Amino acid sequence: MEKMIYLDNAATTRVSEAVLDEMLPYFRQTYSNPSAIYGFAADSKKAVDKARQQAAELIGAKTEEIYFTGGGSESDNWAIKAAVEAYSSKGKHIITTKIEHHAILHTCEYIEKQGCEVTYLDVDKNGKISLDELKKAIRPDTILISIMFANNEIGTIEPVEEIGKIAHENGVLFHTDAVQAYGHVPIDVEKMNIDMLSASGHKFNGPKGIGILYIKKGVKIRSFIHGGAQERNRRAGTLNVPAIVGFGKAAQIAGETMTERIEYEKKLRDHIIERVLSEIPHTRLNGDPEDRLPNNVNFCFRFIEGESMLLLLDQAGICASSGSACTSGSLDPSHVLLAIGLPHEIAHGSLRITLSEETTLGEIDYVADELKKIIKRLRDMSPLYEDFIAKQKGE
Repeated sequence: MEKMIYLDNAATTRVSEAVLDEMLPYFRQTYSNPSAIYGFAADSKKAVDKARQQAAELIGAKTEEIYFTGGGSESDNWAIKAAVEAYSSKGKHIITTKIEHHAILHTCEYIEKQGCEVTYLDVDKNGKISLDELKKAIRPDTILISIMFANNEIGTIEPVEEIGKIAHENGVLFHTDAVQAYGHVPIDVEKMNIDMLSASGHKFNGPKGIGILYIKKGVKIRSFIHGGAQERNRRAGTLNVPAIVGFGKAAQIAGETMTERIEYEKKLRDHIIERVLSEIPHTRLNGDPEDRLPNNVNFCFRFIEGESMLLLLDQAGICASSGSACTSGSLDPSHVLLAIGLPHEIAHGSLRITLSEETTLGEIDYVADELKKIIKRLRDMSPLYEDFIAKQKGE
């Protein structure tokens, strides 16, 4: 492939050079187990402690409230399953939404089979929950509210601070899946009333296979993996020091560059939104037009099928997706797009573009130009589009 424009950063990002440089010594030089008591282990332990501090500072947490995990999905599983176990004496009811990542939805399905009850909140056409509906859903036996910070497909940012306030006013724990938000937008766990938060390193230029679960001090959450005393007896297993170091460095860089990155990515995001909506008819922007991630764009193009569009984009050297990376092999339309009220035939024509600080304006214009050609080509082959045009002309 001569040209490659990577616009699937919500699926995964490239590890930055600074992050890789920080990690490399912990593979062959300082390779000791940080749990050991001999002197050689001290440098590994210091590196883990530093990374924990870097991860905490990005969200205004205390260092001892950060627990390293194998990634966002593990963190989500831990938060829900352990909360249900720890607070079962109060009740077995939790609240989430219909647009959560499958790491949440499938975990909820699992706990339902264990005797728990789950309320799945609806969202409006932009993907936002109703705070009034949330209040109505809370019961005396509600123990946990788990609502994502920002949606991985349509980019909508939920009213997290208000959700946390409602949870705390009712004596309910609040967990947020912040995998798409951590490192991309400002987060303050204290101000936002967050009790638990999930994040994943590979979403903000860190390595894959490493994540965190923030657990507020005082929250009664039990061990998730048994076998050793690592992570203050809450998650057994030898620490993945290089990945932890990489997570910490990526968090540090994200905090230092966030203001400039947000401004830059919003400029590119709004430019492609304006071009596509004005130049390609019968196109819809999905997600909240204002409260959305700075790097997220999600369109639906009527009268086409998304898979064909992605294949043609790939031929043009453009990497994009039709939704979550975890379901990209599925032929079913996105559960998120269905939840915001789109019919199947429109939801099938979705495209998610997620930018990075490395994306250029020239690349964005190239993508817009190619999209115009691809959508026209696919519509010219579509009987549905032919019928639509005929009806428009009154034939």
